[in-house]
Order: sequence, then structure tokens, then C-alpha cells
Amino acid sequence: MCPNCRAFITARDRVCPYCSEPVGPRYTERVPGATALGGLIPQGQYTTFLILLINLGLFVATYLLEERWGDQGQVLYAFGAKFGPSIWRAHEWWRLVTAGFLHGGFLHIAMNSWVLYGLGAQVEEVFGTPRYLSIYFAGTVCGFWVSAFMNPGLSIGSSAGITGLLGAMIAYGVANRSSMGKAIRNHYIGWVVQILALGLFPGFRIDNWAHMGGLAGGFAVAYVAGSPSRSTRTEDAVWRAVATGCVLVTVGCFLQVYLHFPTQDQLR
Repeated sequence: MCPNCRAFITARDRVCPYCSEPVGPRYTERVPGATALGGLIPQGQYTTFLILLINLGLFVATYLLEERWGDQGQVLYAFGAKFGPSIWRAHEWWRLVTAGFLHGGFLHIAMNSWVLYGLGAQVEEVFGTPRYLSIYFAGTVCGFWVSAFMNPGLSIGSSAGITGLLGAMIAYGVANRSSMGKAIRNHYIGWVVQILALGLFPGFRIDNWAHMGGLAGGFAVAYVAGSPSRSTRTEDAVWRAVATGCVLVTVGCFLQVYLHFPTQDQLR
């Protein structure tokens, strides 16, 4: 499908025969099958699958430690959950990143994983891997920054990054001034309304401040980034550098978690 006019074209087309816009490389060309574990991982969800794998690994680790410590809040705090006082007073800024990879229960991680698996592939197909990673990172950081300011209590979850991806698709619909763009925008706005409405029910303990911050962060980055089909090689190189920086910062944040990991006695 042409990213500009959304007309159906062949896989061999490099210029859309309907609107004459250049067509970027297909996702399967950007991520060769050899890198996707011999085809065990679907190519359209490769990057998203890696994020989900990290989330799952951390969930298992926190679950096992919770069995020993007996306090989920302490375990999540030790693994880098967002906690306003620790961020503002102790300057533990890494929590703005690490909180987005933690989950508090089976239903929590299952719901977020289900949404991220489908939505991540859509965003990566439209924006490309470097922009996708940058958008997800921005959504996570902005979401938990707003949450730390407005709701300083403990909170976690990949939904901040997920709403960042929703913001990206809304930005794409806004930038695409056509009936298809309007349909895309309205579709994902509907998703956002449902998520925010669900957060109004107190029994779910949903952090809507993180959702709103993530939505704003993802929208802003995506609107600036634009589609790779309309970008120059220099712009693509810039976004590859930005995405590399996001990955390195994320690794550095988890290194800080390791270096500052407390014992249960220290938490008490």
C-alpha cells in the first residue's frame, strides 16, 4: 500500500503509479529473514517481539523475586518502577525509562503485549524501525515524566510507550490530508478514548497521566519525523542515530538499576 495515497501497488514498485510519490523499502527488505531467527519470529513484528521478550524476562524476574520478598511494590521499586520522590529528590532519572518495561500481573502484561504486538507492527511499517524506536522511547519517557509530576506514586507498564505509538498514528493521519488520513486519525483517536475511559474506573488502577504524556510525546516525535518514504538519506541517517541513542540510553538505565539494586533490608 502506498504510504502517501494508500492505493494498492505491487511489491516491485518504487514510485507509486497513482500519485508519483517515492515508495520506501518494504519492511521485509529492511529486516532480512536471516536476522529473524531463521523465520521463527514474524518479520513484521521483529522489533516489537524483542521489546515483548524484554518485558517478559523482567516480568518473570520480578515474579520470582516477589516470591522471596513477599512484597510486589518493593520488588518493582528495586527493578526501576516510576516513583516521583525518587526521581525528583534522589535524581533517579532512569526510572522514567525502566518503568516502561515492568508489569504488575499476568493480566497487565497480557493486555499490553496483545496491543503492542499488533500496533507495533503497524507503526513500524509506516515510520520504519529507527523512527518507531524513537517514538516508543519518547512515549515512555514523556509518559512517566508527566506521571511523576502529576501522580508521584509507584507506577509501571508499557502502556505509556503504547499510547506514544497511538499518538504517532494520529500524527500520521493529521499529516496525511486525505480521506484515508482522516479515517486513520479517527480510528486511533477512538483507541485513545477507550484507553482513557478505562482509566477512569478506580478498580483498574490505571495511570492515565502516563497515557496522556505518552500520547503527547509520541505525537510530537512522529509529527516531526514524518514518513521515511518522503525523507532524504541524511534524514534517515539522523533517525538511525537517534534510535541508536535511545537504545544506548535504555541500556544505560538498566545498568543504573543494576548498580543501585537494593537489598530487602535496605528497602525497609
